[in-house]
Amino acid sequence: MTETKNYTNLEIEKLGNCEIEIKAQIPEKAILKHKERAVKNLGKHIKIDGFREGHIPENVLLGKIGDQAILEEQAQMALAEVYPDIIKDEKLAVIGRPEVSITKLAPNNPIEFKIKTALMPEFELPDYKKIASKIETPKETGEVTDKELDIMLEQIKNGIAGQKKTTTPEKEGEEPKDLPAGEAGEKPVELTDDFVKTLGDFKDLADFKVKIKENLGKEKEMKAKEKRRAEIVENIIKETKIDIPTILVESELDKMLAQFKDDVAKMNIKFEEYLEKIKKTEESLREEWKLDAEKRAKFQLILNKISIAEEIKVPEEDIKKEVDHILEHYKDAKPENVRVYIESVMTNEKVFQLLEEQK
Repeated sequence: MTETKNYTNLEIEKLGNCEIEIKAQIPEKAILKHKERAVKNLGKHIKIDGFREGHIPENVLLGKIGDQAILEEQAQMALAEVYPDIIKDEKLAVIGRPEVSITKLAPNNPIEFKIKTALMPEFELPDYKKIASKIETPKETGEVTDKELDIMLEQIKNGIAGQKKTTTPEKEGEEPKDLPAGEAGEKPVELTDDFVKTLGDFKDLADFKVKIKENLGKEKEMKAKEKRRAEIVENIIKETKIDIPTILVESELDKMLAQFKDDVAKMNIKFEEYLEKIKKTEESLREEWKLDAEKRAKFQLILNKISIAEEIKVPEEDIKKEVDHILEHYKDAKPENVRVYIESVMTNEKVFQLLEEQK
């Protein structure tokens, strides 16, 4: 018995540079099966007087949500099911985030869509183990000198003092001045047994110094590790000839921009205002970062190929544990996206460990 596919009229066009465009239709029957779940998803956060949130009857929800919104949700659900099937059926080694476009969406009709995505480029790995073995382990250790500890303690005191600002009244109509601690009768910060207990889980000043020293040591070790990893990355990339699909570079740029926006938001500055201040636009930033994005994309491809060559796999229970941990803190995150991210990060770490072990 031939298995009925949930898509029809499949066309795959090669675009060059390892990119393809997939076109197909999803029959109406394959769309309708998602209606109940689509209505539930859209109705989760809708509030209607007289009904408990999440317990609104379907006929009431239908009138509130609207047919078009439900159809769009059904289409997204159907696409999420169809795309992996096409990849599996056609044995396509796709990579990166696909660009999905719905080209026809109408009631009582098949959905028409196109997907632009990239295929894994064919390339030869260099002797990555040999390259890694030639990168010397940095001489820096995690040892912290008394001088380094004293400098850090001074920075901590200055940081606390900077937070303890007071204001002095000025003449009528004038703005008050911000004065650093100590300039308005405030005593300079002194680290004592009692004071450090207010800063965290510290028994006394001696314990505080021990833990600060431990943290400094870990930080030095981490920097030395990152330095060697960066050198390994640079040298493997130099020895690898590979054409990077544009879609992968754009995907890396999207990630970099999202991280940058998040960093700016943490400074309590609107992103648009920050761009004005530095006299940049999103487009100019993406252009500036393009080479770095290409390098990131290239090395991710290399890491993927090394993990396949070395048969590196992360135990399922380890992935599940990390996924569950993230979903506890980010309730709205899509489990499938989180899983892909976690598996990639953990696999990359195992590859780096392999490279670092080369002597």
